Amino acid sequence: MSSGPRNVRTKFTSPWLTHFGGIYLFSRFLQQLHLRRFLNHRIGYTQRNNRYTLTELLIALMYPMILGLEKIEVSALLKTNGVFQYLTGLPNFPDPTTLRRFLLRATPDLLPKLQKTHNELRSYFLCLPHIPPSFWLDCDSTAQTLYGNQEGAVKGYNPTHPGKKSYHPLIVTEAHRGDCLGGILRPGNAHTADGIQELLITTLPVLPHHHRLRLRADAGFYDGNFVAFLKEKRISFTIVAHMTLPVRNRVGGLRYKSAPAPFSTAEFRYQPHGWNTKERFVALRRRLPDEDTGLQTTLFTLDRYAYSVIVTNLEMPPYRVFQFYQDRSAQERIIRTLKEDYPFGRAPTQSFAANALYAELSLLAYNLVTWFKQLCLPDDWQSYTLPSIRHRLLMMPGEFVKSGNIPTLRFPKNNPYQDTFLYAQERIKKLTPLV
Repeated sequence: MSSGPRNVRTKFTSPWLTHFGGIYLFSRFLQQLHLRRFLNHRIGYTQRNNRYTLTELLIALMYPMILGLEKIEVSALLKTNGVFQYLTGLPNFPDPTTLRRFLLRATPDLLPKLQKTHNELRSYFLCLPHIPPSFWLDCDSTAQTLYGNQEGAVKGYNPTHPGKKSYHPLIVTEAHRGDCLGGILRPGNAHTADGIQELLITTLPVLPHHHRLRLRADAGFYDGNFVAFLKEKRISFTIVAHMTLPVRNRVGGLRYKSAPAPFSTAEFRYQPHGWNTKERFVALRRRLPDEDTGLQTTLFTLDRYAYSVIVTNLEMPPYRVFQFYQDRSAQERIIRTLKEDYPFGRAPTQSFAANALYAELSLLAYNLVTWFKQLCLPDDWQSYTLPSIRHRLLMMPGEFVKSGNIPTLRFPKNNPYQDTFLYAQERIKKLTPLV
């Protein structure tokens, strides 16, 4: 019985093979958009040396994020991959020390310019291929545990690793498309809603002004000043209410109407202490079976009923309000993607400002992949996560050769994703460059 060949000669001499042949497809997407020219004209940051341009350094920081090379040190693998450099238009890949020094040196001037340019891109791609009738904004924060002595990494709210140092970034996403509309890095002891108004002030101009806006947020954003801000901006909202004693006293004495079993609903108007006006509160009640002990922390229990309360200005029946809020769970997947598949909230340096610039680049990398998926990939690929796209397309191994003096990128024969690759190529050719 044959056990396979034994006398196989091995050599590490081929300069034209790459693990990342499929990245050519994403690189063509960026080339068709003229993204590097767009970034260079909008940001206008002057480098101290001429070895690498600004856009080369920005691209060199984002490509490892997209390919799953989580740390800057690991990105050094791309420095020895000549085919990758050729396909992405990088004459040479910067070493990790160069990338770190760039982050530390450029942050004071570059971060606000990059955020402004990123918002221009958001505004452009939100209208493609068509403008939705409304935008649903989801707000949330997350804890990113850190180890070491990074600036701004302090003990705070960290449910996954209590007592550990962390950052506490804040994120706003759009529910229909999955775009990240804005995000900021914050110290680990920041309150959930700290900076949300300032973030929305920079986010709202990205959206078409004549469209309806709805916002969803958990109990961390239950604040009278925030509600007043949303009403001033004419934004409809659903925010989980704190189960304070006055709220508990009211929900226990309301007359509830039947809703789809096992729920019933009611509503009341109430002005919490320190708020400017009375607001509409809707309550959802659920009968608990005797063995039911897995309750959410936002629920209040009384006489074998569990209660949940939302403050809202939406003009819809109470049960519909709760259904609308429940769809917010999609943002949890986006946050998990940003933390696990992108280095959002990570600390490549000990400087908080430099890490904030790195976080903004990770959000830009996330959005670029999201826009690539929306505009270039088939409908049945729209639900795929970055790891799926990465392993099926972007990390497709390839061989670069010259055939008839024409550069040719060869992929494995009978690749199962060949049709998707060719479909994306044709869609990319139809994209309009950025101006």
